[in-house]
Amino acid sequence: MLTLININQRQYYLRTMRPLLSAARAAVTGLLLLACTDANAPRPVALGLVAVDSGFDFPVYVTAPPGDASRLIIVERRGRILLRKNGITQDSAFLNLTSRTSPSTGEYGIYSVAFHPHYATNRRFFVYYADLNGDSRLSEFTATTSLDHGVLASEKLVLAQDQDPNTVLYGGLVAFGPDGYLYLALGDSLTGDDITGLSSPAQDSASLHGKMLRLDVDHARPYSIPAGNPFVGRSGWRPEIWSLGFRNPWRWSFDRKTGELWTADVGEHQWEEIDREPAATGGRNYGWPIREGTQCYLPLNGCGSTGLTPPFYTYAHGTACSVAGGYVYRGSKMPSLQGTYFYGDYCGGWIRSFRASPTGRREEFDPIASPLINDNVVSFGEDAKGEIYVVMASGRIYRIEGIN
Repeated sequence: MLTLININQRQYYLRTMRPLLSAARAAVTGLLLLACTDANAPRPVALGLVAVDSGFDFPVYVTAPPGDASRLIIVERRGRILLRKNGITQDSAFLNLTSRTSPSTGEYGIYSVAFHPHYATNRRFFVYYADLNGDSRLSEFTATTSLDHGVLASEKLVLAQDQDPNTVLYGGLVAFGPDGYLYLALGDSLTGDDITGLSSPAQDSASLHGKMLRLDVDHARPYSIPAGNPFVGRSGWRPEIWSLGFRNPWRWSFDRKTGELWTADVGEHQWEEIDREPAATGGRNYGWPIREGTQCYLPLNGCGSTGLTPPFYTYAHGTACSVAGGYVYRGSKMPSLQGTYFYGDYCGGWIRSFRASPTGRREEFDPIASPLINDNVVSFGEDAKGEIYVVMASGRIYRIEGIN
């Protein structure tokens, strides 16, 4: 995705990998048989991508208000947040922020929206976007009593983070955790070529860049610090920090059953990684830029691992270049896939999945190919019932479903 991968990755992909990928995927159908390696696992099902809607302007996220099965929210990068109600996309935007973000800033646009756990009664929701100066902005809005539109004039700033004009790594997701607190992941704002020594903001305890933040937006305005945040009271540390050592945590999610936090961190030159964090376990350092995946990055050799949490899963670049984190499946339509984590890659154009056992062993499943050649996986989404959606750069939205 152009907002995710750095210039070197993008140029390499366009020059070299796209022709190879097109030829390979031309022979692949949109449906593949799911093959489970565990003989004791439930019977496999055939999986496919079922079309939900299309015609969106570079959609980047799909979500739903908590407990509301009648609504689906689609975020377009350029500034519109759209409402799909009872299966019909509404003509007018739920919220239009095109006047508050600008293509002239480069990495512009809306990244995500999060609805308060009590949205049905308090009508509060939160949007993370790049403002007219290209700086990160987390804002609170209020919806109308019908819940069909957000009120633009209700915007209240929650958190602002300055960005360098050349920033390409903004992170991108805001969401409420099972603890009721608001989480926001920020990228480290740099590319690997900008980093000298170990000066990346991702390892700077006084910076919010390259961090997962946890905020209490209910007991003070704009927010207060949860008492259980791991670095509260530690000298030189921002108390908002929940975990650190991220390059660009583009998409992450909580397992709605276990509370585990799954974070997909976009790599620099060679490796993409997915991190698995036990429920309510903050204070971890995931290693960037000391490590990219499990490999040394700075320094290239002898980087050490003391105090670092290794990734749960990594995969190498090639036809791949930018991981898009998804969700652990907790819906009802595919009971045999309970506990299966879905993720994708922008350059690869595929959707993959695995099921993690309590001991950490992965059960790999076959990928699902995009129905369109040269389409790109931008993001995933989850509705109120736990069904999983795939967001494509072509403007199409799909839902993952079992076919048989």
